[in-house]
Amino acid sequence: MGGHSHWSTIKRHKAGVDAKRGKLFTKLLRELTVAARAGGDSDANPSLRTAVAKAKDANMPAETIKRAIQRGTGELPGVHYEELTLEGYGPGGTGLLIETMTDNRNRTVAEIRSMLGKNHGTMAEAGAVAWQFDKKGLFLVEGNAVEEDQLLGIALEAGADDVKKSGAGFELTTEVSVFDAVKTALQRANVDASLAEITYLPQNHVRLDEKPAEQMLKLMEILDDHDDVQKVHANFDIPDDVMEKVAGSG
Repeated sequence: MGGHSHWSTIKRHKAGVDAKRGKLFTKLLRELTVAARAGGDSDANPSLRTAVAKAKDANMPAETIKRAIQRGTGELPGVHYEELTLEGYGPGGTGLLIETMTDNRNRTVAEIRSMLGKNHGTMAEAGAVAWQFDKKGLFLVEGNAVEEDQLLGIALEAGADDVKKSGAGFELTTEVSVFDAVKTALQRANVDASLAEITYLPQNHVRLDEKPAEQMLKLMEILDDHDDVQKVHANFDIPDDVMEKVAGSG
């Protein structure tokens, strides 16, 4: 299983922890506000539609979602956030793409640089890492949710690029342009995806042994916990046996 899937799986477990709920809402509110700048109608704004779906999945109250959208469209006053993607290297030479939304670019850059420096990483110049990733739609479907042949038929007919086994389930990848179509097809077939998002997938992976794997997961958690960080993408690959050792020592 690749680095992205490892981190997505870890974060899904963490999502059930109440202490993380406040930070999740903070990140989702920023995403809603920024997406709404392109228009407050989710039917005509794919980014807003995705942000609203994620907020609903996190059980965010409808009124809270509405106010965030109104701040984005200017109907309500609010802080102005800008999207900023930072690039860096992590333990073992792994590549990092760090998507942020910030009201203070200089502060965010300085804090992320410091976090990387203190955790076996470094900041990279713009473009040094981004070329190693492709922007794609990603779905994770649990193995007991659907038969493989049925999933293949649904996904490929809707335009998905690939369906492959991943751990105890399946991983679907799509072009961004057909992400909504594949999501709709899965919903119509009553196939629940435990993860459905537009993300950056690495073209190649850096395989990590136990020590750098432990350092990498710690760094990912520290970055993910920062208020300005929306998503962290990395090209690490941790073999299952190493993952078990790291989990066991934690």
